Amino acid sequence: NYDTLLSRLRELSFLNSGVLIELKDQRTAHEAQLLTDKGLVAYVQFKNQSRTVLHQKIFHAKETVYENGIPIEVEIAMQWQDGYSEVLSAYTNNIPQRDGGTHVTGLRVAMSNVIRKYITNNDILKKGDKFDIASEDMREGLTCVLSVKVPQPSFSSQTKDKLVTSEVQPAVNAAVSEGLTTFLEEHPDQAKEICNKIVTAARAREAARKAREVTRKQVI
Repeated sequence: NYDTLLSRLRELSFLNSGVLIELKDQRTAHEAQLLTDKGLVAYVQFKNQSRTVLHQKIFHAKETVYENGIPIEVEIAMQWQDGYSEVLSAYTNNIPQRDGGTHVTGLRVAMSNVIRKYITNNDILKKGDKFDIASEDMREGLTCVLSVKVPQPSFSSQTKDKLVTSEVQPAVNAAVSEGLTTFLEEHPDQAKEICNKIVTAARAREAARKAREVTRKQVI
């Protein structure tokens, strides 16, 4: 199926910046040339092309981190949009993990720590706000692509839907922590847009929780 192949090869083009991939269907004369030098930034732009984004500058980090002597290449691109769902794609050696794994855990831990610290240090919460920022608040409207390249990775099953290589989590954590901290500090206007959306999501979650409590008391 041409469209199926085109979708997968376009994905590989984004994951391997600078590699030219040509697809030709000799049955129908359909063909495509896939090439980008922007890597995962272009992938996030592609995913968000029909969405309204909150900030134009896409967070991007690419770094090789050594854990227990193992070189782990981490690349990530993130951009928030005005939607309510998280759009996350995670890969290991170009293979997608639908069920996440240690790379996704490392990402979420780092993102939570960095953003909470930024919100606290920059007084983004109002004085009347008496709630904690949850990880789910940060993921609302987030479009993210995470790719790691790992020698001899381990997966939870033969389908490779979940990465279990333990060294990947601290490697991703380190790369995202450093890169995202720098991004927020260097782009304060965009950081404010991101954090305001996250705080709004937290307020909505807290309001929904209180509404449920009131409803339960009325039923009782």
